[in-house]
Amino acid sequence: MQSTLRPEAINDETARVGAALSGVLADTFVLYVRTHGFHWNVTGRKFRTLHLMFEEQYNELWSALDPIAERIRALGQPAPGSVQGLMALAELPEAEALLDSRGMIKAALDGHLAVVRRAKAVLATAETAQDPATVDLLTQRIASHEKTAWMLRALLSEDEPVR
Repeated sequence: MQSTLRPEAINDETARVGAALSGVLADTFVLYVRTHGFHWNVTGRKFRTLHLMFEEQYNELWSALDPIAERIRALGQPAPGSVQGLMALAELPEAEALLDSRGMIKAALDGHLAVVRRAKAVLATAETAQDPATVDLLTQRIASHEKTAWMLRALLSEDEPVR
């Protein structure tokens, strides 16, 4: 991936964008691990539905990690490359070890909403830095997380009538 920034544009502001984007990468990684754990450990009447849904979600999150890390590199920053390094940057806590299926859905929802909040904050930083490639990347990530959040909310309110 080639940077859209001119070499002379790689400065303190660009470094701030790369560093902030590392936090999005870290939270995305934590959400990936959380979701994968839910896939492994879900039980109950809706096992198959939730097992497959969490698999789709963790695959999407895994696919999101590389473009975020590559953008950090394009901004001239090192991408965090260890679990310890990612956890040090993450704001999203690890999920409780064992939750019931409703708790898993709620924890997944909370995770997606947390990543959206963080991505929106970094989006503002990227806009200030006039970094359209990072703005585009974050806009796509926000849209994906918001769509997943909508679907998770629908699962939590499945017994309510559609309005």
